[in-house]
Amino acid sequence: MIRLFRKVNTAQDPVLAPPLAATMARYALEPAIERLLNRLVQVERGEWAAVSWSFAYFFCLLCSYYVLRPVRDEMGIQAGISNLPWLFSATFFAMLGATPLFGWVSARFPRRQFLPSVYLFFVVNLLVFYLLFERKAAPEITIKAFFVWVSVFNLFVVSVFWSFMADLYDTCQARRLYGFIAAGGSMGAIAGPALTTALAVPLGPVDLLLVSGGFLLAAIYCIDRLGSWSRARAAPGPELAREVPVGGGVLDGIKLVARSRYLLGICLYVALYSTLSTFLYFQQQQIVKATIASSEQRTALFASLDLAVNGGTFVLQLLLFSGFLRRFGLAAGLVLVPVFSVAGFLALGFVSTLAVLIVFGVARRVGEFTISKPARETLFNALSADEKYKAKNFMDTAVYRAGDMASGWIFTGLQHAGMALAGISFLSAPLAAAWAGIGIWLARRHAAIIGRSSAELSRPGAVQTAQETER
Repeated sequence: MIRLFRKVNTAQDPVLAPPLAATMARYALEPAIERLLNRLVQVERGEWAAVSWSFAYFFCLLCSYYVLRPVRDEMGIQAGISNLPWLFSATFFAMLGATPLFGWVSARFPRRQFLPSVYLFFVVNLLVFYLLFERKAAPEITIKAFFVWVSVFNLFVVSVFWSFMADLYDTCQARRLYGFIAAGGSMGAIAGPALTTALAVPLGPVDLLLVSGGFLLAAIYCIDRLGSWSRARAAPGPELAREVPVGGGVLDGIKLVARSRYLLGICLYVALYSTLSTFLYFQQQQIVKATIASSEQRTALFASLDLAVNGGTFVLQLLLFSGFLRRFGLAAGLVLVPVFSVAGFLALGFVSTLAVLIVFGVARRVGEFTISKPARETLFNALSADEKYKAKNFMDTAVYRAGDMASGWIFTGLQHAGMALAGISFLSAPLAAAWAGIGIWLARRHAAIIGRSSAELSRPGAVQTAQETER
């Protein structure tokens, strides 16, 4: 076609030239589009259906959660700022009870059977909360229970989703497809707050529970479609019925952490992040309550903040920070948000207003999701399989939620002692500086472990791993 097009004298045949030019443009454009699509996602024959349903599943799941998140934050204000430490404590203990129960169930039943039942259970929970809110039955207890329920719910939905993906796709498929599937979650995290922003005032916070439940039902349908695809494919990889527990044992994680300075350092890094996040969250609740009187407007504000965070995260990941760690190194990724937090808390100490809180809070969360969290996850690639999963599970559950609970009580104690929000902000600044210092130390230890591992593997007959020597 290209050679034919080149032979045509367009000046001598003006009638034939336009169709040939259009055809040539189309043939030139199609390879370019294919190259672009292959660069974004390399989907092979027979995978498009599964990838599309996986994308839709993650979209519906995070959209459902991010519809609930602003409602939860508003319920936290209605429950009373003084009750937040109790709610954080209840969340911690509820999580400790739910994690082993969920692991026990997931270890004994194939996910194609229990996953739809779990999501239906969540939908029923939402309907019960909706009826309780509508009938104003025990409003104080219902508000507190809903806050704890959402805080526990969000711990499981993402980890369960990726466990299900691990059953569907083998390692080679995961490397090609997970990035595109994750984009579905990013879009859901944008769509959820957008819906809440648009619907919070006309519908009210309570009716948003039904919207969230609708997206959970859609996620169940996606699970069914994915199950059908897995059973129908001619050459399946990992079987859908494979029974893989969700997460590792908390006690095993404690033992691994206790034997490693490196893992203890990661725990301290996570604890400082959790502490400062809780301090900022408590300040947010108090400043928003003092500034905005309407429940509907507060819910819309919280949704707008989530929309700004998730939209900013998606854009920066796509356009700017995709190669941040590669270009600037792990230490920069671990230190950037802590250093920014020092400046942010100092600014909030001098000017404790809603505008400063919004700018600092949104920018900090965008930096966390875009840079700090990927950098923190990179720390685990220097570890053994047990340390990656069991120790990490301990940090993501016990350490993180314990940090939430402890810092909530510390914040309340400081206020009871007479310290104002500005004083707590000034106190948070040196904690953020210590957080940055731990990040630098972890980056150096990570480099040392990787280097030691390479040296050990280069020696003939070497069997000792870097993880075994980093104690």
